[in-house]
Amino acid sequence: MSRTALINIDTQQSFFHREYWQESDFPAFQQAILALIEGCQARDIPVVDIFHVADSGPFSLDSGFVTPMPFLQHQPAVTFYKHVHNAFTDTGLDHWLRSRDINHLIICGVRTEQCCETTARVASDLGYRVTFVSEATLTFPMTHKGVTLDCHALRHRTETVLEGRFAAIKTVYETLES
Repeated sequence: MSRTALINIDTQQSFFHREYWQESDFPAFQQAILALIEGCQARDIPVVDIFHVADSGPFSLDSGFVTPMPFLQHQPAVTFYKHVHNAFTDTGLDHWLRSRDINHLIICGVRTEQCCETTARVASDLGYRVTFVSEATLTFPMTHKGVTLDCHALRHRTETVLEGRFAAIKTVYETLES
């Protein structure tokens, strides 16, 4: 039995309704995450969907957008709703994983440097072995103090701070081969 789970974070329709949404990296992300999900399911690795929920706006349950992006057709083993950046705080995820003796997490989803990275850090601190599949994560440019980091820079930054400290950085292919 697998001791691994795929944690699919915030791959939800809410993002289509944010002002920063852009399509440029979306096709590659779609292809990568679908290959990862299909590969994990073929190996009997459970897929856990995590959705971010807010009190108002496109991330509120009332909006009707807290649902999987349309290209996702998998049936998750379980779904959790979160109200903070990481997938563990007040969700029941940790209990669900430990009750199934799962000790290795594969991370994918939306906002590479935010919810995906934060979940990887918390998972590592909780004692999980973490594989971060950055090609199966999606993000958007961010500007601070007049400097804009594009998606490539944000992904590189996340890989740099996670690798060897909180997670192993792997491609979809490397993840499924290991």
